[in-house]
Amino acid sequence: MRNAGFRQCKIRSMPTVSLDQLQNAMEWVSSDFLDNEAYICRQTGKIYWVAGDPGMIDEEEEEEVPEDIHDADKYIPVPDKHYLDLGNQLAFDFTSQYLAERYDDVRDMFRGKGAYRRFKDILERKGLLEEWYRYSDERAAKALAEWCELEGLLLGP
Repeated sequence: MRNAGFRQCKIRSMPTVSLDQLQNAMEWVSSDFLDNEAYICRQTGKIYWVAGDPGMIDEEEEEEVPEDIHDADKYIPVPDKHYLDLGNQLAFDFTSQYLAERYDDVRDMFRGKGAYRRFKDILERKGLLEEWYRYSDERAAKALAEWCELEGLLLGP
C-alpha cells in the first residue's frame, strides 16, 4: 500500500576522504607564498589539486581538473590551517602546555618574520620538537575530522 504523501528519495552515501591526503591538501593550500587550491568532489571524495603556479606540478603527474571545480554544489574547497585555527594559535596552545615559562617570549616571537623557525629552534633545544610534531598532527587530524563532519564527508585512514 502506498502512502500518497510520502515521496521516496534516493539516499546518497557520504564520500570518504583519506586523512593523509586531506592533511597534505591542507598543507598545500596553506602555503603562504603560493595561491594553491584543493577541492574535494562531494560525490566521490576525490581531491583535486590546483597549483597557484602552473609549473609547480609535473606534467606527468598533473590531473585534469574539472571545468566546474568552483561549483560549490559539486566540490568543497579544502580549508587552510588558519581557517581551522591551526596557525599561530596552535603554537601558543602548545607553548602554554609544554613551555609555560616561555609563553610571553613565544608570543613576542610571532610578531616578526621567521617565527616558526625560531619557535622550532627553541623546541629542538628543549627536546620538544618531536612532541610538537605529534601535537600538531593530532590537532590537525581532530580539526579535519570535525570539518569533514560539518561538510558531510567521512574521514578514512
